[in-house]
Amino acid sequence: MLGVPVMGEKLTFSSVVWKENCWYVSWCPELDIASQGKSIDEALNNLKEAIELYLEDEDAQIPFEKSPPILTTVRVETHGKDSTTDRPPSS
Repeated sequence: MLGVPVMGEKLTFSSVVWKENCWYVSWCPELDIASQGKSIDEALNNLKEAIELYLEDEDAQIPFEKSPPILTTVRVETHGKDSTTDRPPSS
């Protein structure tokens, strides 16, 4: 179910952050909104601003009944590749 934001309402969204080269990328999976910054804090602040701008749109829809995602890791074993030849050189 999707809802329309109410003025002054406090909402909590998930965020995932990862590093790409010199930038930190932040992503909100519930709204599929992303941003970036030179630090984790900057990336999260930019994501917060992007979400707030999205919510200002009168057509913004929020998935209220969707439970927050669970972030975990999965370890897999690769097969058929020599791991030393496919990796870029370390700097």
